[in-house]
Amino acid sequence: MSFMEHIERCNLWPAEQFCRFEVAGRLQGWMPADFAQALTAYPDLFHLEAGRILLSPALETPEARSRAIEDRLDDIIARGLGPRRRRELYPVVRRWGEEPAFLLDRGAVPYFGTRSFGVHLNGYLRKGGEIHLWVGRRNRNKPVAPGKLDHIVAGGQPHGLSPFDNLIKESWEEASLPEEVASQARAVGSISYRCLWEGEQVRDDVLFIYDLELPESVEPRPQDDEVEGFELMPIGEALERVRDSDDFKFNVNLVLIDFFLRHGALDRNDPGVAALAERLYQPLTD
Repeated sequence: MSFMEHIERCNLWPAEQFCRFEVAGRLQGWMPADFAQALTAYPDLFHLEAGRILLSPALETPEARSRAIEDRLDDIIARGLGPRRRRELYPVVRRWGEEPAFLLDRGAVPYFGTRSFGVHLNGYLRKGGEIHLWVGRRNRNKPVAPGKLDHIVAGGQPHGLSPFDNLIKESWEEASLPEEVASQARAVGSISYRCLWEGEQVRDDVLFIYDLELPESVEPRPQDDEVEGFELMPIGEALERVRDSDDFKFNVNLVLIDFFLRHGALDRNDPGVAALAERLYQPLTD
């Protein structure tokens, strides 16, 4: 592997395999063509037209759209079309802060191809003159990236919470970090990517990134089933494992590359590093 390979893998997206998913005349996602075709079994809700899958214009409000899709979702799942329920609602938006076009169960998001958001926390401390990162080991029973290395805290962004409030919640649930500790985290930017997911879906993600410098007296502990445990990893080792292996969860690599750039572990004056940064921070286009 290499730094650039991690970035390119998260931006490998064959657009020709997807249909534009439009709501009220506006793009809201990129839907797998086979899934879009299957949704035409619900003609009161969906209409396929010239490479676009359109949600019925009769559904004029976010509430009406949310109810209509929610009412059909169990049947879609029962027919084996793909989604599985996650019992968490995501807002369907292209930009964070917009009014949602509707709310969608998290499990259906990759199939509808709508944009999702998440929070990622770099928890670190300075020890012996060197930065050390707290690294989690994902539970081996997780459906996504089982057993891979991960951040101290990371999670999807549900409807009804601000990213910072979500970070506080996830910090307690995943790493037992109390609010008075987690609230010291600093927002440092975001990263976006769009990639093929599980061979047939799309991950169109924006990750809100936070840094939290912790004292040696604070040690994360697992509280839910997200991770098996935590280890303190010198930044040099983390850099090598990202650069040379596939040990970390696929999108965690991008957030760590950003961390290495911001904290001087990579020389931005190096032409190769400059090209890396340009690719990492290249914005998504619709």
